[in-house]
Amino acid sequence: MTTPLPFTRVLLFVASLAAQAAGEPLPDVPARITEQAWDASWIAPADIEPAAYGVYHFRKVVHLDRQPDAFVVHISADNRYRLFVNGVPVNIGPARGDLEHWRFDTLDLARHLQAGANTLAVQVWNFGVHRPVAQISRQTALVIQGNTPAESVANTDTTWRAFVNPAYAPLSGIGARLRTYIVVGPGDEVDGSRYPWGWENTAFDDTDWDQARIVRNAEPRGTSTDALWLLEPRVIPLKETAEVRWHKVRRARNISVSEGFLNGSAPLTVPAHSRVSLLLDQNEITTAYPEFHVSGGKGSVIDMTYAEAPYEGDPAEMSGIKGHRDELAGKHIRGFPDRWRPDGGAERIFRPLRWRTYRYVKLDIETRDDPLVINDLRGEFTAYPFAENASFSSDDDELAEIWDLSWRTLRIGSHEIFTDSPYYEQLSYVGDSRIEALVSLYVSGDDRLMRKTIKAFDDSRNANGLTGSRYPDSRHQLIPPYSLVWINMVHDYWTLRDDEEFVADRLAGVREVLRFFEENSDPASGSYTGRRWWNFVDWIPDWGRDPVTRLGGVPPRDANGSSAILDLQYVLALQHAAELMREFGHHHDADRYEHRAALLRASTYRSCWDATQGLLADTAAQDTFSQHANALFILTDNGEIEFDRATIGRLLIEDPSLTEATFYFQFYIHEAIIAAGLGERYLELLDAWRALPDMGLTTVPERPWPDTRSDAHAWGSHPMLFMLNSVGGIRPGSAGFKTVKITPHLGELTSTKAQVPHPNGNITVELERASGGRLHAIVTLPPELEGHLQWGGTTRSLTAGETSEFTIIRDSE
Repeated sequence: MTTPLPFTRVLLFVASLAAQAAGEPLPDVPARITEQAWDASWIAPADIEPAAYGVYHFRKVVHLDRQPDAFVVHISADNRYRLFVNGVPVNIGPARGDLEHWRFDTLDLARHLQAGANTLAVQVWNFGVHRPVAQISRQTALVIQGNTPAESVANTDTTWRAFVNPAYAPLSGIGARLRTYIVVGPGDEVDGSRYPWGWENTAFDDTDWDQARIVRNAEPRGTSTDALWLLEPRVIPLKETAEVRWHKVRRARNISVSEGFLNGSAPLTVPAHSRVSLLLDQNEITTAYPEFHVSGGKGSVIDMTYAEAPYEGDPAEMSGIKGHRDELAGKHIRGFPDRWRPDGGAERIFRPLRWRTYRYVKLDIETRDDPLVINDLRGEFTAYPFAENASFSSDDDELAEIWDLSWRTLRIGSHEIFTDSPYYEQLSYVGDSRIEALVSLYVSGDDRLMRKTIKAFDDSRNANGLTGSRYPDSRHQLIPPYSLVWINMVHDYWTLRDDEEFVADRLAGVREVLRFFEENSDPASGSYTGRRWWNFVDWIPDWGRDPVTRLGGVPPRDANGSSAILDLQYVLALQHAAELMREFGHHHDADRYEHRAALLRASTYRSCWDATQGLLADTAAQDTFSQHANALFILTDNGEIEFDRATIGRLLIEDPSLTEATFYFQFYIHEAIIAAGLGERYLELLDAWRALPDMGLTTVPERPWPDTRSDAHAWGSHPMLFMLNSVGGIRPGSAGFKTVKITPHLGELTSTKAQVPHPNGNITVELERASGGRLHAIVTLPPELEGHLQWGGTTRSLTAGETSEFTIIRDSE
């Protein structure tokens, strides 16, 4: 029988989850909040360096005659804030944006308020020069605006008090110490003896705190010509939170740990004058705020190291060899750090400012004269609140494992933005985000983060027309092929959602991206020859390093700069752009893009086609051949060049001499094989994913190699998508998903069931092979969605809002 948690500790945890439920609709934002200057001002502590590292606290006591039915406020901060009401944590924000699109959150605080005195308390931090690359910033500031005159008592002005917290210091230089690219911000070092414990509670005495200083008035975007932040409403839901606990202690030095400590039912005491070490295993990688509840331990030091996996060899040699992620023999832990210094008080909670990514956490604890009591150690999981509304099942159990790995990877990679890797970068790259958006939309039906991401990349475009390769981005990185992928992403959204106004607003950006490519292309052949910026396609070691950026991932190019891979990515974007332009009545643009696409595809064929091998080479030299070029040749087929798509598709599967794509670009390889009519062989392509559990991996890594840098990279989650839209066969039959076309590819499976959420309801397809080349199908469509099912040369119509059950006999059998 499990011993219940002490009441005070239950309260602490319940309080930590007291924010508005994830996914719950946020209060409406009235027009006056977005269309005119606010009454509230941006405020900051007096006498601070505006852009320097610092952690700050703000408080105000407001008096209410009664508990209100509603008390809506609009709140934002630079860099970040954590809001408490009467000691209860309510929200962390704002959602990341840029200075011209600075997000504010709209929250109803009524449930946390009472008649009489109420304390509004906000922690604001600015990581300064240590901030994550994804964090854009102007200077430290907080703003709160009441929704109506009744809530204006909460407006930020000089009635608020402010305090500079001296307890915090940044643990920086992490990338240099780990000898890798890690740009997620600093670790936290917190000196408990300098911390204003209880500052968020009503009983705290803040009379010695200074008056807040007004930075300037707050203005929504479009209402000022001299604003520091142009405010826009949050367009995505609040993030999800849930308790997570470490599953086991894998190592313990100089201390014994009970099972009760892990489940939260028993404390752990570290004696005075001790040096102990613990290695905790979460069993899977997660993203969470670790919470360290301690008493006593004055003068002690607690070092936490967060890692995705252990490493082999001498720690000083910085080996990149990981091996099986479950195995620890001969391995060590290195990674992202935090450091806590308890002050000796009771029930102190140490929690980092930013969530951490980890499977393993190593604790190194040194005590002095005072024993340290660890009352509890747990995590508060956080991520975008995607719900798993799709499902897939079959008679192949390994596919269920791949589904779970992929979903976990997507979940921990999705926050206020899609991220490439939650551990190393937390940046939203176009190439990653396109795949993540497709998977998330198919599986959850939630398009809000996809919309936000598409628009953010549109907002990121600079004078040359290109989108940022990643955004938000406080630096400046351009990957021209990723701007092409952004056009593909707009096309994806148009295909899957009936949202003409949003897509129409993106067309100007589509034109600008294609303007850059036209200006940097050979006039005669149409070939993209631009050398500037980073023309990344895939992480292929044999491609070497680009002479311009000295970075890898750039495909082979001839002396003129031409590359079949880059040119066919350009063609695919032109074709998608032409389709969009024609749909929205811009026929002149559509004609131009179709002409340029046909010209470039034909010139690529003339220079790179090897008739002997029946394959397209990477360049006119015809000395290297890749999956990449040939997959794109299939995907851009416009019917003007006669070739055998199925033969090329089989070579993509069977020819080991072709340069093989990694997890990211396998998305395009798999799509091409299906387009080549070889969808029945799709499941043969998942060997790299099937091998992941055998390496102890719980997520899809950056690359399909045992010692890849990142163990969680959501660009490899696309098998979920293909299980639904290719094995299950559920795809849009027309733009906006106004109809459905179901073309299943079961391969060697004998039965499968797939469900996909649609704006009208769920689409469910249940398939089972029968004897004599027959397929038994049960298909349910939501209301107002019609379609058809194709299999074995036979087409069956499907009726909206009904379940259709039938058996098809394959024509060829």
